[in-house]
Order: sequence, then C-alpha cells, then structure tokens
Amino acid sequence: LHLAMLTGDARLSAEKIASEIGISEVMADVLPADKHTAVVGWKAAGRTVAMVGDGINDAPALAAADVGIAMGTGTDVAIAAAAITLVRADLRLVVVARERSRATMRTIRQNLILAFAYNIIAVPIAAGVLVPFGGGFLAPVWAAVAMSVSSLAVVLNSLRLGRTVE
Repeated sequence: LHLAMLTGDARLSAEKIASEIGISEVMADVLPADKHTAVVGWKAAGRTVAMVGDGINDAPALAAADVGIAMGTGTDVAIAAAAITLVRADLRLVVVARERSRATMRTIRQNLILAFAYNIIAVPIAAGVLVPFGGGFLAPVWAAVAMSVSSLAVVLNSLRLGRTVE
C-alpha cells in the first residue's frame, strides 16, 4: 500500500500529522479540483485508489476513486459520493473495512468452489452417468438431500465471516 495525504490544510500542520502516522507523501494546500486530478492521475498510472474524505471538497475525488470512503460524521455530499461510509470518524475503521472486504471475497470464492464441486459431481450422478458402469440413478429424494447439504455448506461457510472479522 502507498499512503498519501491530500489536504486543503496548511503544509506545516499536514506534514506534522503525516510524520506522526507514517505517511511520506503529503500534498497540502490542495484545492478540490487538485484532489480529483491527483486521484485520476494515480488511476491512469495503473494504481487502485481508495480515497478517504469527509467534506464537500472531497466529493469529486471520492467519486473518482476506485473506492470512496466517507466519514459518517462528514457532509451529505461526501457520503453520497462515496461507496463506503464509516460510522465513526476513526481512520482505523478503514483497515477493518479492508480486512472484511478481503474475507468476504475469500468466502465468495470458497462458496463458488463448493457449489461448482457439487454440480460437477452430483448432477451427473443424478442424471444416471453411472448406469452404464453398473451404478444406478440417484433417487430424487437423495438428490434433494444432496442439494440441501450443498446449500447448507455454503451458508455455514458464509456464517464464518461473523466470527473471523470481528
């Protein structure tokens, strides 16, 4: 991750805060149009951009970013322009949101694999692919049970998200 601070605040204040939290790239005294230009420039350079903001001045950059993150205590315009709204004005929640996003995508991939595995194995058996080899058909009631087990596996896997990202 590459962190940068884009702020309309004075350079001295911005650099002091940035040094305290470990941000090396600081752009201070920035106008709203310049924030938007910076976000668009980073995206044009092939970067995936997440922008965090809370004010009317941040709205164009929030809308242009791949992921706009607004503070819930911010302006309605910023909240409307963002894809994610943090309930509290706590930047640590950005890390939590990123972790939850990654865990959710991982679970979605796992669920797709579970569902495809079921369909690749169980559907042909239910259709009678084993009959020529001395096997039988899967009775409809057992096909329904197998489908329920498959759905249950996906749901249980998804419920793990509540425990793993808290």
